[in-house]
Amino acid sequence: MSNQTVSPGALLAGRYRIAELLAEIDGARVWRAVDEVLSRAVVVDVLPVGDPRTNLLFDAARRAAAANDPRFLRVLDCDMHDGVTYCVREWAGGRTLERMLGTGPLTGQQAGWLAREVSEALENLHRTGFAHGAISPATVVVTDAGAIKVVGVATEAALRSSGAGSPEEDVHSLGELLFASLTGRWPGPAPAWGLQPAPVEHGRLLSPRQVRAGVPRSLDDICDRLLGDPPRHHAPPITSAAGLSAALSGVVGSSHEPPNQMDETVQVARQNGSIDDATQVVPQPPPPALDPTPRPAYNAEQNGYQAPQPAYEPATDTRPVRRQPPPPSNGNGRRRQDEPKPKGSWGGRILILLAILALLSVIAMAQFLLKGAMNNDQGSGDSGDGKSSAPPQTSAPPTATGGPAKIVGAKDFDPEADGGNGSEHPEDVKNTYDGKASTTWTTMSYSRANLGGQKPGVGIYYDLGSPTEVSKVQVALQGDGTSVQLMVPASSGGAAPTTADGWKPVATQEDQPEGTVTLTPSAPTETQYVLIWLTKLPKEDGGKYRGTISEVTIQK
Repeated sequence: MSNQTVSPGALLAGRYRIAELLAEIDGARVWRAVDEVLSRAVVVDVLPVGDPRTNLLFDAARRAAAANDPRFLRVLDCDMHDGVTYCVREWAGGRTLERMLGTGPLTGQQAGWLAREVSEALENLHRTGFAHGAISPATVVVTDAGAIKVVGVATEAALRSSGAGSPEEDVHSLGELLFASLTGRWPGPAPAWGLQPAPVEHGRLLSPRQVRAGVPRSLDDICDRLLGDPPRHHAPPITSAAGLSAALSGVVGSSHEPPNQMDETVQVARQNGSIDDATQVVPQPPPPALDPTPRPAYNAEQNGYQAPQPAYEPATDTRPVRRQPPPPSNGNGRRRQDEPKPKGSWGGRILILLAILALLSVIAMAQFLLKGAMNNDQGSGDSGDGKSSAPPQTSAPPTATGGPAKIVGAKDFDPEADGGNGSEHPEDVKNTYDGKASTTWTTMSYSRANLGGQKPGVGIYYDLGSPTEVSKVQVALQGDGTSVQLMVPASSGGAAPTTADGWKPVATQEDQPEGTVTLTPSAPTETQYVLIWLTKLPKEDGGKYRGTISEVTIQK
């Protein structure tokens, strides 16, 4: 048997019934087949007799056995039959990312979730000392159930004779995949995987946000740390799958459930404070995976594939649909007689409302009596001419002081108008008021303590919900030598200022050692917004400068 005689209907190794040709890679053919022993669909890679890649494929199959993450399609068998080398892999019905991107880019949430799933799988593989070697839009599949599957661990690289690869190359390839998912362009000098090359300016690849509007800043930053040479704003590069999965989890969360209704996802994330402003993008069209139209046969492309049809069966819908059980009825829209009534009747609700009204009446009466008693006490201190010693109170009583103020929201502050890039690790801002000293927010890395001389400062502003008297603010810092200011809006009312000159300092502490620093205004200040502004950063072991805040407490 030769590679040419392996054709639809042939029985390979007395077990695998060949069904259809999926792809051709440099003379190697990829078939869909049926394992007649176990009655299941499989994928079979077939090398012709005497192909020099035979030993590479056998070695790759052994290495693939170490990939025990369920997101990798397993190698089930690898052997020779009548001189033909074959490798049998799991089958997954779905659609490759290459085909999905053929109809347009993904949303930020979808692209980040997909890249995080692949990075977690690679993280587990890299711990074994092996690499995939051929991460691309053609080796990532979204299954019919919406899960992610990675095809061809080690074997894909063997078929392409590209070598075993390294973990660092896997991570860089995943950066290219994330860039392509966000922009619909390939971050390379030539077209690839059916995508046109991304634009370049002054010899440097433009960032995803520069290529396509609406890309979240957080994902833009991660892309730059993966592909930037070097990354912008002195940010540390991401070179490991573990670092990438951690960064992406901070943006899209850690759930393995695929994104479903994007508007709902953004709304929930915004309520939880886990989404930055740029993630609130204009609603996108349904994900490209929903396109049920099969792509016609194609000839050899830049990526080296040649196949008469897509490598995976088309799926009518690859997004999971949240299904609500239909309300029970008797066929005419009314509730059945045997159906229990919903808990809580109008009578119970009215009783609760009456109880609340009664309680409010008691409170109002107590306040009235207390106010009368206070007025009597003030009257006893009048002067002999009958005039009160204190002017009558005409304004509303001040907000109660003492105790921590409630923080209803916060945002990183790095204005582009002041030399910043508009974003400074927004995904970690919530760590500064979660009550946990172990979670932190850090600035980018800078070449000098004064933020490289690029800008006057960087920080976080906190929203107290309404004007509140602030007596002091405690900031837990890490590293020695941080200079920090407490700032409030220069003018009252309205939204938080968007530039540094819109704020005024009310307390300053220079060159502070590691620990908690207290910023106390000369007088209690009433404000809705409080800005913690770092103007000098401590030095790290690597010679760079980076500021770190672990916890902020605002006292009334």
